[in-house]
Amino acid sequence: MSEPGAAAAAPGGPAPLAPLLEVEDLRTDYPVRRGLTQVVTGKPKRWVHAVDGVSFSLARGEMMALVGESGCGKTSTVQTILGMVKPAGGAIRLNGTDIAGLPERRMRPLRRTVQVIYQDPYESLDPRFRVKETVEEPMLVHDIGGSRSERQPLIVRALEQAGLTPAGIYLDRYPHELSGGQRQRVAIAASLVLGPQLLLADEPVSMLDVSVRAGVLALLDGLRRDADMGILMITHDLSTAAHFADRIAVMYLGRIVEHGSASEVVRNPQHPYTKALLSVVPKRDPRDRSVPQILTGETPDPANMPPGCRFHPRCPVAVDRCRTEDPKLGVPAGAAAAGHLAACHLA
Repeated sequence: MSEPGAAAAAPGGPAPLAPLLEVEDLRTDYPVRRGLTQVVTGKPKRWVHAVDGVSFSLARGEMMALVGESGCGKTSTVQTILGMVKPAGGAIRLNGTDIAGLPERRMRPLRRTVQVIYQDPYESLDPRFRVKETVEEPMLVHDIGGSRSERQPLIVRALEQAGLTPAGIYLDRYPHELSGGQRQRVAIAASLVLGPQLLLADEPVSMLDVSVRAGVLALLDGLRRDADMGILMITHDLSTAAHFADRIAVMYLGRIVEHGSASEVVRNPQHPYTKALLSVVPKRDPRDRSVPQILTGETPDPANMPPGCRFHPRCPVAVDRCRTEDPKLGVPAGAAAAGHLAACHLA
């Protein structure tokens, strides 16, 4: 089976360009800390399988949303791509070059290409730095721009690109003098000043007021269209993903359980977990009173996965096969569009 999101060449035509980002069978494990008694008695070490065989690709100018509940492995996926966490296996190819497990000295020049936007703008900005110093710091780290006077136009351009206009009125402000939306735009400007090709946005609007979320999301949407950036956005909000993303990948307990175009996944979900997530999204029409599907039971221990499908303990339609056989990601019978994949026996 081909990798989710991978481009295919037309028969007799030229080979497609390599995707900006390719993640193949990525695995990330965290050790479970043992107590002194457990060490003395020789109890074996346990591992949390935070990311377990994730594969996808992302092209330039494309936005993909990684969706799932807290603890499903979305942030661990991003941290592994960034090199903040060492992968236990798999490949991460950036512009065709495998960067998984690269040493820091070789990874450092590539960090200009990949930038991250963190969830909390109140924690990601240093309260001692003015706005101009926050945006300037990445250039100092990567030795860009020469003198401060030469860096000033780059700072102004990044702020205006992030929607803070006129930039001059923000340069000397401290974070406490900015609103939440303005802080997040400063964080985005600090990423844009390096001219990245790939943005990893980890819940970029979850800490913002509803009134300013649309503005920040529209900014990201404009950046990937105008600057030809690839954007991997982590979110738990399927309605946001459906509106802005080209593709949606739904994660559950370290694996992608459904993947496809945003419109197809939202309008024609094939996995029971995706259906449950969509059932609690508020409808525009107040007369549309669909019954929310509330999942029962506890999420399985990621250090002790259940046999068979890892969703079966909470699945409302599980059958005996689900308890013994682990489903693979494949084309479901009800798929109406190419590239729609789901990991469910009943699909």
